[in-house]
Amino acid sequence: MAFPKMNSLVQRFCWLLVLALSLSSSLAQEKAAPPPSPLSAIPPVVALVDGQTISREQLANECLLRYGPIVLDNLQNKQLILQACIAQGITITNADVDNEISRMANKFGLSAKLFLDAIQQERDIKPSQYANEIVWPMLALRALAADKIQVSREEIDRALQSEYGEKVQVRMIALSDYKRAEELFAQAKAAPEQFRRLAKQFSEDAASASVEGLLPPIRRFGGDDQLESMAFQLQPNQISPIFKVGELYVFLQCVRLYPATPPSPQVLPAIEQRIADGLRDQRLAGAADQIFATLKSNARIVTIIGNPDLEKRYPNIAGFINDEPITRDFLALECINRHGREILRGEINRVLLTQMLSKSNKTVTPADISAEISRAADTMGYIRADGSPDVEGWLKSVIEEDGVTSDLYIKDAVWPSVALHKLVEDSIQITQEDLQKGFEANYGPRAEILAVVTSNQRTAEEVFRKARENLTEQNFGQLAAEYSIEPISRANFGKVPPIRRHGGQPTLEKVAFDLSPGEVSAIVALDDNFAVLYKQGESTPIVQDFEAVKPELIKDIHEKKIRAAMQQKLDEILHAAQIENLLEGSTQLSNQDIKSARQTIAPINR
Repeated sequence: MAFPKMNSLVQRFCWLLVLALSLSSSLAQEKAAPPPSPLSAIPPVVALVDGQTISREQLANECLLRYGPIVLDNLQNKQLILQACIAQGITITNADVDNEISRMANKFGLSAKLFLDAIQQERDIKPSQYANEIVWPMLALRALAADKIQVSREEIDRALQSEYGEKVQVRMIALSDYKRAEELFAQAKAAPEQFRRLAKQFSEDAASASVEGLLPPIRRFGGDDQLESMAFQLQPNQISPIFKVGELYVFLQCVRLYPATPPSPQVLPAIEQRIADGLRDQRLAGAADQIFATLKSNARIVTIIGNPDLEKRYPNIAGFINDEPITRDFLALECINRHGREILRGEINRVLLTQMLSKSNKTVTPADISAEISRAADTMGYIRADGSPDVEGWLKSVIEEDGVTSDLYIKDAVWPSVALHKLVEDSIQITQEDLQKGFEANYGPRAEILAVVTSNQRTAEEVFRKARENLTEQNFGQLAAEYSIEPISRANFGKVPPIRRHGGQPTLEKVAFDLSPGEVSAIVALDDNFAVLYKQGESTPIVQDFEAVKPELIKDIHEKKIRAAMQQKLDEILHAAQIENLLEGSTQLSNQDIKSARQTIAPINR
């Protein structure tokens, strides 16, 4: 099941947890008798990895390092909403949240439980998170913006008429030159049956011209008043006068009229409610921006975390919102609740790699880190004028595009990649066969072929029979245009990219290179499809000197082999590990865990 993307308003609060209404009193009590740290809700040890522990404090620090500022900003925004609701006497209850979830679930014909289960499965958002981090803020903002998002009866009626009222379908001819438009208009008026041909041949609106000028049915109140007005004046086959839309001169021909299809009285109230909710939601994003601008302009917001001077003055505080403190431990708990599983998996992977390096008597040195960053810069095309890797440019790109510091990039991407490289580098060997295959793949001849790809064997048999009956390149190309389901070969009369040896499709490669020019192949099974090939010939290799390209081949083959070995080594480590993840309550790695780990310790090329 697929759910629509959350709008910008919901995304703004996607990672917020509801702050307790008793926050102020709790902080007051803290002065008299400090309560237990919020982190006490998390086990002291969050994971055991082959006998080595990962502590709650270690996880908290790693989460704060990566997500502390983002989560703090969200908490401060949340507290602004909470304080605004209190000031205006607005209360959003658990029942309100439950009702909203049920309403949203009903849109998909699901119970609330199935809806929340689907959200968790598809977005990895727990039901409590969805209720507290998404639904509550949305309801609170809706209440705060109530006077700005009202929907009138007239607006509902207009929307009903647009959705269920009469419609008209037309063909359109659009031209940028008025004189040319007059000429075609005269032709269309003289022979209305030619309108579709004229639209296909001459209209400058490519989308409609491709379907002989046909437009989707036009509804009332659809957004283009002039187009609607002109279309609804026409009767079938009638042609409109020329009128201007943007920079184009347009005239229409009516194809058919669709009568109104009003909903039954039984379902009308639900439809009107859906329309009203949709209109309110459309306005809510803009209203929320206005509300936030006002709240923030009047608020006193101080961010402590990430500011070394303020961190020294307030060692246990992450930030303030209108003089109300948000403690560092509370922020750490929020970070763990939202991102702890992801970060813990990364830390487990780091422990596994560190243990394996120790067993192998290997270490990752600063020189290794620098070399890997240089390799990544070179691979990604960051090269200086003198041909050396532009490391500074590459790091700047990573920091700007990924939103991380250089230290985090090294810790989370470079170090794991180097560690895996160290673990497999001694096993890499390049044979003469590897070099020969690499030379053939990169510099050898290419088979030039035409291909017809079909979805079933019966159609492939028909293509094969017709190709043999008239074995010419032109006939085969026509068969491809008629039968092939592969877009490139169908659009180019069978022509597909040249096939090289050792390119990863051994069956197809063997058939292509075994054919003689002008010969058609037997049917070739390709996964779920079937293909028939016609060979045009083979290209002549430009590079003949093996020794001249041998150093580049060695470099390329070594890179590919070491990346494959790294992936295999990572799989071996993950499958052999003895892990007890106390945060998730699991004692072994699931397939999803392994997939996540692979992504965490993937090669750093992007």
